[in-house]
Amino acid sequence: MQDAKEEVRSRLDIEDIVGEYVQLKRAGRNLKGLSPFTNEKTPSFIVSPDKNIWHDFSSNKGGDIFSFIMEVEGLDFRAALEFLARKAGVDITVFNNRGDQTTAKAKKQAIELNTLANKYYQHSLANNKLAYEYVFNKRKISKEIAREFGVGYAPSSGDALVKFMKSRGIKQEDIKKAGLTNRFGGDMFRKRMTVALMDQMGQIIGFTARTVEDEPNSPKYLNTSQTIIYDKGRHVFGLSQAKESIRKQDFVVIVEGNMDVISSHQAGVTNVVATAGTAMTSMHLKTLSRLTSKIKLAFDNDSAGLAATERAIELAKELDIDLFIVSLPKGAKDPDELIQEDVTLWQNATKSETPAVDWVISQYQARENLKTAIGKRNFINAALKLIRLIDDAVVLDYYLTKIGEISEISKTALTDSLKKANQKSSVPKKSQKNVNIQPSTTKKQQDENQFEDNILGLAIINRGLLNLLPDNLSEFMSNEERKQIASFIMKNPNFTDADIEGGLKNIDTYVKIVTLKAEERYLSWSKEEQSHELTQLLHQLKERKRKQKKIALTKQLKDAEFLGDEAKAGEIRVALNKFIKESYGK
Repeated sequence: MQDAKEEVRSRLDIEDIVGEYVQLKRAGRNLKGLSPFTNEKTPSFIVSPDKNIWHDFSSNKGGDIFSFIMEVEGLDFRAALEFLARKAGVDITVFNNRGDQTTAKAKKQAIELNTLANKYYQHSLANNKLAYEYVFNKRKISKEIAREFGVGYAPSSGDALVKFMKSRGIKQEDIKKAGLTNRFGGDMFRKRMTVALMDQMGQIIGFTARTVEDEPNSPKYLNTSQTIIYDKGRHVFGLSQAKESIRKQDFVVIVEGNMDVISSHQAGVTNVVATAGTAMTSMHLKTLSRLTSKIKLAFDNDSAGLAATERAIELAKELDIDLFIVSLPKGAKDPDELIQEDVTLWQNATKSETPAVDWVISQYQARENLKTAIGKRNFINAALKLIRLIDDAVVLDYYLTKIGEISEISKTALTDSLKKANQKSSVPKKSQKNVNIQPSTTKKQQDENQFEDNILGLAIINRGLLNLLPDNLSEFMSNEERKQIASFIMKNPNFTDADIEGGLKNIDTYVKIVTLKAEERYLSWSKEEQSHELTQLLHQLKERKRKQKKIALTKQLKDAEFLGDEAKAGEIRVALNKFIKESYGK
């Protein structure tokens, strides 16, 4: 796949790709524009055609054309490669082995057949009075939104679509592989309003279909079955339409129903998606977390909605994602119903946010009679089960206090109950999970990362400052890339551009970003100003190291006290006091 990547890269100019999303203006050797990831008013987004990289100072993101498309479109690397390959006119299947080529061709054909089916359904909608009345008058879907979401109609005849496709020379087996037939070989959908299921790039990969008349013995909704292109455990309904709004507003609202999504977009609230009629999975959360770190749930306020929220919290904890709840006004059944009543009520609701754990605890409280021993027991058991996976001592202490106040049970008793529950539980700890997704970077973390990059960048663009750096500089760095750069420049004080390019080839893009950031910030400064800046940055670095050690020791002390290990706690107290005296002269 590396050959395919390089072929695509060689055919595309980074300024042209980025320029489709950002208005760029020449600024010396580089190009500058407003960040597509933040609402900044002063341009801080830089593209370097020479280095073939980009960097956004406002969000501290950067990379090559592939990382840019991954960020701006919310895609994984494979999808970003396919996206750019189409722009470059590169057939990446020729770079695959024979098996991969066959799969790629099958996927392409399945997408083409689903796209053709959508055109057929849309044509049927325009020519069927019953369906037309249902979609545009009863459901009040605008023609613009109908086009955007691929709304159509599957005729009542059991094989209308199959006959249409066969008339085009398409084989029955290929229609089946595309997910368009039932087990009998007839049409998968009949006498239903159809809505296209699209991937993140807007390609049609299946359909969800709703009855247009009350049919007691028929399910209200039917979805495309699992196919080579459609995976319900991964697919997020409405994402291709919502991704730009999610990125700009920096939060996403997940609703239960596809019609909720359509109604919301029609109401102007476009950062809304659904999980396509299936239970939420970790893949749904991973996909959305590529676009934003704030995920809100707007599930129905019933037992099913509570259970779905509990499941979502468990998945989110495994992925280090914080969830929030959008609370609907009392009496509102779902977002679609609320929007029909008053659009502004839904618009205001999406702006609200209650931490998911707090919301679930309040639901437990409302469902139990806390004046009885049984009610208290049920509430406490449910609440402790909810918070058992929290590994942050401060957050855990907060919820233990909250649960204690609600139940009027001492925190000590709750702590003992939680310890016993954890000992009995077979739930694997978070550290045992094989999760690749990284938590979102906070503003504080961005600032800390920034001054680390500034130190390394200054050293690269001004070798005369190397004597100011400590020999163990790499130990102060927060990730492996920075450690690698620090180690290289300290071991090779007389390095040249060619040396650093060859010695750090595996992190070439990252080195270019660090250098670009330093050039933009410091090249206009005098040598004396650069020297003073580096001295101040190194002081900050050392001070942060001291604070981190103090925090670590404090956390160890709290953990030991929580577990009742007084001997361990005593040792840590001695170490902590010694560290404070050595660091601050007390």
